[in-house]
Amino acid sequence: MTTMTAARSPLAPDAPPRPGLRERKKIKTREAIRTATYALVERQGYDATTIEQIAERAEVSPSTVSRYFPTKEDIVVTDGYDEPLLAELAARPADEPWAESVRHVIRKAVQLAVAEQPDVTVLRSRLLLEVPAVRSRMAENLSGTGRLLTEAIAGRTGLAPDGLEVRVHAMSLVSGLLEATAYWAEHGHRDDYADLADRALDVLLHGPPAGKS
Repeated sequence: MTTMTAARSPLAPDAPPRPGLRERKKIKTREAIRTATYALVERQGYDATTIEQIAERAEVSPSTVSRYFPTKEDIVVTDGYDEPLLAELAARPADEPWAESVRHVIRKAVQLAVAEQPDVTVLRSRLLLEVPAVRSRMAENLSGTGRLLTEAIAGRTGLAPDGLEVRVHAMSLVSGLLEATAYWAEHGHRDDYADLADRALDVLLHGPPAGKS
């Protein structure tokens, strides 16, 4: 059976500063917990997997698991992509159209996630579809991503980050990507995930295509 390991951020800088020993230990513990969770869920299902089992497999205490991830759903939905994604977005050329910047960053993130961690990416999308608690927590998590995205939009447009238009656009982006992920899982992961993300962005930017006459 393929060992499922936790997904690292696909947008991490090529040569990030090396964290200190304490932070490296935290990262190692966090990844061990996530890797243990993915392996257990793949083998026995989400509902049957307990915090105690995760702790035993990760070789930590249940309280340590809870300290890093308050709920089991958090283990699944937390991916660490927000900061590098926003950094990548901020690094795009200032004169590049906003739509092109967003498309570049989202497509790169999706393509690398699928290429580098295909099993984990598929599993997370399946849990999004099958487990209501995971979908609810992922929606909450993406709401936080949307709030961070307002800063990037404001920086590019000069609009206030708490303005209605900026907030609506940010939340539309993250909600659209959530639906693209659910669609991907609903259709057995047959479609190209990056192409679905592109289609979602097209709808958000231009509206749905004209219906057939």
